[in-house]
Amino acid sequence: MAKKKVKKVSARPQLGDNVEILSAGKVLETPITRTLESNYMPYAMSVIVSRALPEIDGFKPAHRKLLYTMYEMGLLKKARTKSANIVGSTMHLNPHGDAAIYETMVRMGRGNESLLLPFVDSKGNFGKAYSRDMAYAASRYTEAKLEPVCEELFGDIEKDTIDFVPNYDATTTEPTLLPVTFPTILANNTLGIAVGMASNICSFNLKELCTTTVALMKDPEHDILSTLPSPDFVGGGKILYNEDEMQKIINTGRGSVRVRATWQYVKENNMIEITQIPPTTTIEAIMDKISEHVKSGKVREISDMRDETDLHGLKLALDLKRGQDPDKLMAKLMKSTPLEDSFSCNFNVLVSGQPRVMGVREILKEWTAFRTECVRRRTYFEMSGKEKRLHLLKGLEVILLDIDKAIRIVRETEEDAEVVPNLMIGFGIDEVQAEYVAEIKLRHLNREYILKRTKEIEDLEKEIQRLNDILKSPAKMRKVIISELEAVAKKYGTERKTEILYDVPDDKNEQEDAAMADYPVTVFFTKEGYFKKITPQSLRMSGEQKLKEGDEVVFRKETKNDVHLLFFTNKQQVYKCHAGDFEDGKASVLGDFIPAKLGMEEGEMPIYLAVTSDYKGYMLFFFESGKCAKIPMESYATKTNRRKLINAYHGKEVLVHLRYIADNCEIAIRTSAGRMLLLHTAQIAEKQTKSSAGVAVITLKKNQSIVDICSAEGLALANQNRYRVRTLPAAGALLKDEDLKEQTEI
Repeated sequence: MAKKKVKKVSARPQLGDNVEILSAGKVLETPITRTLESNYMPYAMSVIVSRALPEIDGFKPAHRKLLYTMYEMGLLKKARTKSANIVGSTMHLNPHGDAAIYETMVRMGRGNESLLLPFVDSKGNFGKAYSRDMAYAASRYTEAKLEPVCEELFGDIEKDTIDFVPNYDATTTEPTLLPVTFPTILANNTLGIAVGMASNICSFNLKELCTTTVALMKDPEHDILSTLPSPDFVGGGKILYNEDEMQKIINTGRGSVRVRATWQYVKENNMIEITQIPPTTTIEAIMDKISEHVKSGKVREISDMRDETDLHGLKLALDLKRGQDPDKLMAKLMKSTPLEDSFSCNFNVLVSGQPRVMGVREILKEWTAFRTECVRRRTYFEMSGKEKRLHLLKGLEVILLDIDKAIRIVRETEEDAEVVPNLMIGFGIDEVQAEYVAEIKLRHLNREYILKRTKEIEDLEKEIQRLNDILKSPAKMRKVIISELEAVAKKYGTERKTEILYDVPDDKNEQEDAAMADYPVTVFFTKEGYFKKITPQSLRMSGEQKLKEGDEVVFRKETKNDVHLLFFTNKQQVYKCHAGDFEDGKASVLGDFIPAKLGMEEGEMPIYLAVTSDYKGYMLFFFESGKCAKIPMESYATKTNRRKLINAYHGKEVLVHLRYIADNCEIAIRTSAGRMLLLHTAQIAEKQTKSSAGVAVITLKKNQSIVDICSAEGLALANQNRYRVRTLPAAGALLKDEDLKEQTEI
């Protein structure tokens, strides 16, 4: 048979061609979508289902494997053991390495203060969740056991309440879920980042959570906010209550909770002590931000700052200068530092292997269904065991009629294998009952022993009837779950740690703006990135503006000290500040170098300054392709004190011009082809997305470009209508000879 000839090529092969590339071998091209489906999708699903997202029992796989290992080690009743022993044993179920396992255990420990309801009773240095720099000790130094509350996690695990699956090497088995007796999914905060999705669940007070679950089981339309008003965080703090936002979290599982630090003023020492902070920050992050404000001059009331955290808990001390108002200072710090922060909720939970974002009502409904199945399986398991016991005792009861006969049958049977069949024939019992009777010790074959055993029959029959009634009645099943929830709330429930502030003014930064002094100034911005703010009096007394060699003023405006300044940079970012953040200057100084003043990135330079007091009007971004993005200025307004916004404009095309207009107006565009286009900005469709590429406004041929753009007002053109068009995009009209003299003025 002739060998098939393979075509040799040096050019790029076509998709699907089986070709041989010189010096490279055979190549078969595959669509990238097929490669992603076969390689990346299984990984993504594994991360989602088997690693990052919690399930309805409230645990991720890593947490469940660790807790089950500790349960199997007997650490629910025994004394603490070295953490290294626990980590090593857990590796039979979790092959991801000792460091990851130990870090998981640290976070679940009482000493770390990460969880509102810790599951690990820790001893030694487990670090602190509120400290970035306070590292936990190595596993060989610390000890741990399970907290008493873990009885509620494992109490029914031996009663066939959940399924077991083989571990990663099939040498043992592990539970797929834990039969928890209360909604652990909402009792602790959980953060998980998967592929393409994430989960961030806040913690709720255990007593309030159990009460709410009971109320929902009795009335599915129960008003949840009446019994579960807000989250409760292990670090305390104060929640700024927003009913609409809480209702959104209850119904959809998404929303945010604003948390404020707790502080007190010590008058004797003229000092502020901060003792509780939001769960989303650390004490070091707060100190870094306060230090930054002190260095920049925004905060002048503080003379010293100390981290006095010790074994008694968190404490950040701020020494005040003489005569300062602590309330005004803390109001300022709450707005400009993480002392007030938001916890963003995203209740993404795995239910039957499917990720679902659910509100509190739906999560508790799913948990109730899960717990109902656990109780059903437990009840059936207990009833089956009692039925087996009853069946054996029924056989024993028959022997009570004639003990001597039973002894005679056993004694007169010649072969051991015939004992059970002879008992079955002699008393009319089945093989299981006969085996039970045959195994009874000789010393127990007396009337007293048999009467004691047969007394159990009546109690067993009543118990079996009770268990059977529970299996047949959903109402009785709910009653069992409710009684367990009430017992958990009574035994382990505690008072709230996080205070709720109901009367919170929605200031939206009015106080900060009001505190900014309002007086007339003239602002200057140069090509090299220098900024000056000069008062009218100083400007009248000054001479020529001092500039670096080769620099020039590209922006000058008379305005007020409290206006907002927006510096757009060459890296598609905008930096926001107030004019009042800069010291009043003089014409004889260079001014502030903006990249250094605002902390811009390496190589980043400001290219345009927009000044606004009300965020009205539009930003126009013209690109090399002839497109223009018209973005409402209000898109750059933020409710929080964000100083830097990324993706401030479209970055995939070369920007040739940007301009701020307070209202729609007419502008003139001149191209390198000697053409001019007059257009009204109302003709340009506005875009809400800051990074939008915009719409085409001027048609450019190859090697043509936009030379300049300016306001059309004041242009002395012989016939302006010649350059106007009704529809965009347009190429514009060639400049006439009489209008060429205006080119230098455009």
